[in-house]
Amino acid sequence: MTGVIILHHMKKAQKADNDIAVNRKARHDFFIEETFEAGLVLEGWEVKSLREGRVQLDQGYVMIRNAEIWLIGALITPLQTASTHINPDPQRTRKLLLNKREISKLIGHVERKGYTLVPLNLYWKNNRVKLAIGLAKGKKLHDKRATEKERDWEREKQRAFKQR
Repeated sequence: MTGVIILHHMKKAQKADNDIAVNRKARHDFFIEETFEAGLVLEGWEVKSLREGRVQLDQGYVMIRNAEIWLIGALITPLQTASTHINPDPQRTRKLLLNKREISKLIGHVERKGYTLVPLNLYWKNNRVKLAIGLAKGKKLHDKRATEKERDWEREKQRAFKQR
């Protein structure tokens, strides 16, 4: 029985290992309705930087241009050992890869229903970099306060149960 528990813990640690970067502000600022998984078109130096964890998603956003999805403003800091014959641009616009049906669904929601596309987290899947995109509606200030109050209440309940 203990072997099964140890294996379970190894799986959990392994799953957290797949994450490269998480955009924590996204869930604070937006109601996430649906998530999509997209591939990224990256250069070699960018992949090396991602392996070192040198990426920030909090300033990035997702935009639709010419029926294509783009990640704009995400910062991938180049390594010092990057080749001298390339000129790395840390905030270059990166193309996201989705199938046509997903792209048309996203275009419909963004243009007709007023949704926003938000980068949620960057992770490894089968040695490929994937980006989770959230189809989101913006939160108002009172929504953020209500979420914070609800989170505090859950924390207080957990403390009360632990004391008993």
